[in-house]
Order: sequence, then structure tokens, then C-alpha cells
Amino acid sequence: QVQLVESGGGLVQPGGSLRLSCEASGSGIIFRLNAMGWYRQAPGKERELVAHITSGGSTNYGDSVKGRFTISRDNAKNTVYLQMNSLKPEDTAVYYCNFGSRYWGQGTQVTVSS
Repeated sequence: QVQLVESGGGLVQPGGSLRLSCEASGSGIIFRLNAMGWYRQAPGKERELVAHITSGGSTNYGDSVKGRFTISRDNAKNTVYLQMNSLKPEDTAVYYCNFGSRYWGQGTQVTVSS
């Protein structure tokens, strides 16, 4: 079983920045061998991919966040990050961490509003 704990969400003004973190834990997990992802879900909308990073460090992003968000990982800390810059009101959503395309965190709320 894998536990994922997200942090870093909150309220920010348009144009601001936030950094989300997701730490994985669990008996027997090998973090460095697993792909990690960030997804988000806004009210009334489906969950969508924000960013994904493979075990080798290759990344891909949803079209709406390209050039503004950066995903990274620290295998020594079993942690994946999402640096979010130039935030827009339409980025408002609950952001979820995903481990190995299988396990999900509880989500962290990001609200972009003036």
C-alpha cells in the first residue's frame, strides 16, 4: 500500500506562484522506479492531467499549463513537486498526486482569485 501526502495548496492572486509537494510512503515501495503525476479537477469538470514525470525524468504537460508549470522529483525524499507560476483563475481546482498510475493522494485545493 502506498500513502501520498500532498501539501502546498492555498489561495493566491492571479499571476502568483505556488509549489505543491507530494511525499510517498509505504512498505516496500521503490519510489525511483515509478512514474509520478499531478492531476486536477475543477467543480463540474473531469479530472485532467496537469503534469507527468517518468522514472527517468522525462516530463509532459497538459496544454493549458505548458510554459507555466514545472514538475520535478527528488528520489532521495520520495517526493514529487509541482512549481506553478503565472497562475490564472482557471487553474483553480483540487490538485491530486498520482503514483505509478495506480495510487492517489487526498488532494490539495488551489484557488486563484483576487
